[in-house]
Amino acid sequence: KVAVSCRILAMEGLVEGLLGHVSVRISGTNEMLIRCRSQKEQGVRYTTADAIRRVNFDGHGPHLGEHYRVPNELPIHGGIYKKRLEAGCVIHAHPPDALICGITGLEFRPIFGAFNIPALRMALEGIPIFPRSCLIARAELAAPMIDIMGQNNICLMKGHGITVTGKTVEEATVRALNFNTLARITLQVALTGRKAPDIGVEDIQELPDLGSTFNDLWVWRCYVKKLQEEDRR
Repeated sequence: KVAVSCRILAMEGLVEGLLGHVSVRISGTNEMLIRCRSQKEQGVRYTTADAIRRVNFDGHGPHLGEHYRVPNELPIHGGIYKKRLEAGCVIHAHPPDALICGITGLEFRPIFGAFNIPALRMALEGIPIFPRSCLIARAELAAPMIDIMGQNNICLMKGHGITVTGKTVEEATVRALNFNTLARITLQVALTGRKAPDIGVEDIQELPDLGSTFNDLWVWRCYVKKLQEEDRR
């Protein structure tokens, strides 16, 4: 499932080439499954299950160094799991539209409604921004980012990428995809040179909570199907 998430994110343009990674907490342990690299590395779009390795929150596990290498930014994953017990999955990606929004200071506002309700709610809740553009390769660099992220499920890392959490792989993956939609529309509207008004409170109140089955599981299945069809071409 972690491998499938990696491939979906790459298919949808949130990661490119070799950069980006997904992990999932192993329940009841201080360990996770995380995408690693090996001498057979072909890119995130072509991630296979053998690239998903079991390591502890500090990145130690069997066969590392011998066949596999954990991501340089493993401290993002380990740090979040240590601090937030509810986090079951962590995604670090580099979506270009979110990158541009971050470096130009575009504000994520509730400018659409039923088009994408989860993305609208992200705009309403606000997106915390980590101001540094460095590689988060040490725990002391991850700590301030995790502090800024707080209890939010998304953090925009200015000049860098995004970090997304969820209770499950499905939830985190779909959340990342929805945020990508919010960033894409925000950027496209800005490029028109016009300022879009926020939608009205009355319309926001009319929007339902469709639940995790609709918002996460069914959407996940839709992207899995799309991935399968892409792979058959």
